[in-house]
Amino acid sequence: MRAEVLRAIDGLNLPDDYRALLRPGETETDFQGNVHQLPRFFYEIGSWQEAREVRMAPHFTLAELMLVDCREAKLLLSQFPHYVPCAIVLLARFLEDFRREVDAPVFISANGGYRSPAHQIGGAKSIHAWGTAANIYRVGDTFLSEAKPIERYRAIAASLSPAVFVRAFGPERGQTDDHLHIDLGFASLTPRECSEAS
Repeated sequence: MRAEVLRAIDGLNLPDDYRALLRPGETETDFQGNVHQLPRFFYEIGSWQEAREVRMAPHFTLAELMLVDCREAKLLLSQFPHYVPCAIVLLARFLEDFRREVDAPVFISANGGYRSPAHQIGGAKSIHAWGTAANIYRVGDTFLSEAKPIERYRAIAASLSPAVFVRAFGPERGQTDDHLHIDLGFASLTPRECSEAS
């Protein structure tokens, strides 16, 4: 199944219980004190089967970009339908380019792609709530749990676009020591069929 079958919806039209958790279009302050608008437009996903069948890029299914574990805070967000920000297509495209450069499969951690603003890891302050970040734990046969492979793949990812941010290896806030963190910033995407008028 191709990504074109996805149905884009305005998060402002979701039922109240979803809006309370996804907070479409609301503002959030990040860890540096910068204010950003949370995603307003989402793709509606009806089942895990659908998520596994939808190819966001030749080597990445939607399921890989939205796999979360029990840390998704509310039961409602653990059921279907799921809603993922439309900007996830930008992440998939970048990951496909990265995979081409490294010439090996790229594995995204559970909780390493999209996480809702209500997720227990980072919540709405995390760039993962925009659907524009990925935590990669393995490239090919190489697990990313040491400085050398993380820095090697960090350099490759950073070389692909001036818009990408890749965390350096280390134990400090804003660094990583057990995965490769890639993000495209607080990007949002409005599908052609949606209107930004409130």
